Amino acid sequence: MIYGAMKFSLGGGLKLAFRPWVEGLENIPAEGPAILASNHLSFSDSFFLPAVLDRKVTFIAKAEYFTSPGVKGRLTAAFFKGVGQLPVDRSGVRGAGEAAIRAGIEVLEDGGLFGIYPEGTRSPDGRLYRGKPGGLARVALATGAPVVPVAMIDTEKIQPPGKVVPKLMRPGIRIGEPLDFSRYRGLEGDRFILRSVTDEVMYEIMKLSGQEYVDIYATAAKRQLAEQRKPAGGTREGATAPAAGSDGSARPVAAERTARTSDTARTRDKSA
Repeated sequence: MIYGAMKFSLGGGLKLAFRPWVEGLENIPAEGPAILASNHLSFSDSFFLPAVLDRKVTFIAKAEYFTSPGVKGRLTAAFFKGVGQLPVDRSGVRGAGEAAIRAGIEVLEDGGLFGIYPEGTRSPDGRLYRGKPGGLARVALATGAPVVPVAMIDTEKIQPPGKVVPKLMRPGIRIGEPLDFSRYRGLEGDRFILRSVTDEVMYEIMKLSGQEYVDIYATAAKRQLAEQRKPAGGTREGATAPAAGSDGSARPVAAERTARTSDTARTRDKSA
């Protein structure tokens, strides 16, 4: 009942104000379990997608949203429960992953729609990053549920970091055909299978979204950006920040050191 009320009020308001366009709604199963695997551009992704679906979709959210003290904390917890979010304790990396997997399996065993962001976090720059195999693939192989790739489009432009007032514009949602991985069921312990399944899903998301693909994890990219934004002398003593390559991307520290070593060796050879 709460979900229905929130969908009517919040979802209806979002659709009225932003008028999101949708392609491929027919690819969402009318009944039965399915995994919605989406790129992640904005905090609003978890609201726009449920707003355009007839069925309830359940995402996972960090436990802090449900345990904050005070009136504001209780209201926040009620809001996230109302929109179908499940709390997951992220205090330990492995524990968080296992909790998310269990939550997803329970939703699917009840015949529901489970929403997941394979990148694990929001994209720091609008590009599509490497999917993490521990969650999506394990849930898919443990349940045999089809994976529906979803592309959120332009949602990051509605409220960029630092902007309080959202920009009224039309975001898009493009939904691909379900992917069947039942042939791998029971192999969720094989890391090569997990990687293969995840990469196949990310490839479909890339085709739907048109994003540039970056073959590193978004969490690593965020760390690199944080290092680059540090003021001069802000790095730890003895540490070297990632150096930018000719294309503006961060180069690994080891590669940069190798390049400097090679340049020094060539200079010595010429001197000799």
